[in-house]
Amino acid sequence: MKTIKGPAIFLQQFISDEEPFNHLENISEWAAGLGYRGIQLPIGDARFLDIDLAAESKDYCDAINGEMEEMGIQVTELASHLEGQLVAVNPSFNELFDGFAPPEVKGNPSARTEWATGQLIKAAKASANLGLKAHATFSGALLWHTFYPWPQRPDGLVELGFRELAKRWTPILDAFEEAGVDLCYEIHPGEDLHDGVTYERFLAEVNNHPRANLLYDPSHFVLQQLDYLSYIDIYHERIKMFHVKDAEFNPTGRSGVYGGYQNWVDRPGRFRSLGDGQVDFNSIFSKLAHNDFDGWAVLEWECCLKDSAVGAIEGAQFIAEYIIEVTTGAFDDFASADTDENLNMRLLGLD
Repeated sequence: MKTIKGPAIFLQQFISDEEPFNHLENISEWAAGLGYRGIQLPIGDARFLDIDLAAESKDYCDAINGEMEEMGIQVTELASHLEGQLVAVNPSFNELFDGFAPPEVKGNPSARTEWATGQLIKAAKASANLGLKAHATFSGALLWHTFYPWPQRPDGLVELGFRELAKRWTPILDAFEEAGVDLCYEIHPGEDLHDGVTYERFLAEVNNHPRANLLYDPSHFVLQQLDYLSYIDIYHERIKMFHVKDAEFNPTGRSGVYGGYQNWVDRPGRFRSLGDGQVDFNSIFSKLAHNDFDGWAVLEWECCLKDSAVGAIEGAQFIAEYIIEVTTGAFDDFASADTDENLNMRLLGLD
């Protein structure tokens, strides 16, 4: 068994124009001061990582790693959720998702997809230059608007959608294979990869690509009412990343899984700061340790009630307390006896 690394923090929700959240050095010092040992970086903000330079220059990446080491912290993974979303966008969502794209490709879906693909390929190279093993992303969605089959989906629609999704992602997966980095899809509502079945459909279409792996985040499964513990049992060999995020689901006679178009604070299913929700982290950390997960436990803070600064402070201690330092021997080794084949044969009555 292996001990999970951590605690680490995903910086996406904390980045702003205010100090100390406006530059890599400042935010890293802040995170290290709270007790975090790692930071997960989004690729879309050059104040924190110049993805073009990181993809081309090992020296640039070495300088970042050296700076982090001096602070007692390290980069755990890069993340491209917004860019991954743009690899596959149904036309119904074009205007909404144009907000994630640079000005030069807005209003041009094919150019936007090409740009997003290029960003992911750069992320593969940058991850390798930084010495990272995994990368986080979203799959995007061509089919999400049909997830509830009314009107009925035409025959072949789902199969075609997943073939097209695989076609778009295969060159990216190949780039991550060349870089020696696992591409980890965060299984998430709004994405075509939003549960185990959809992941399996995609995996079949990419011929079980060795780099098509998973980012495990139990909060999204609470909101879908999916068994997040059995999920680890089923997919542990593909789980290469871990977002530690809490959630709760409190259905009423007026609203359930779909949420009634309400704001987050009023929804039955909502994200919470660590320890404030319903996720069974004792069982999660135990299952991950049992299955030799040796990646990072990374706080992703999203809460509709608690202030983010408080959530970050509490999160470092929370994760540290849940990490299991795995045993190097069995607890009953003191009672072991020297044995040999002849003794075993006698004990079974086979001598």
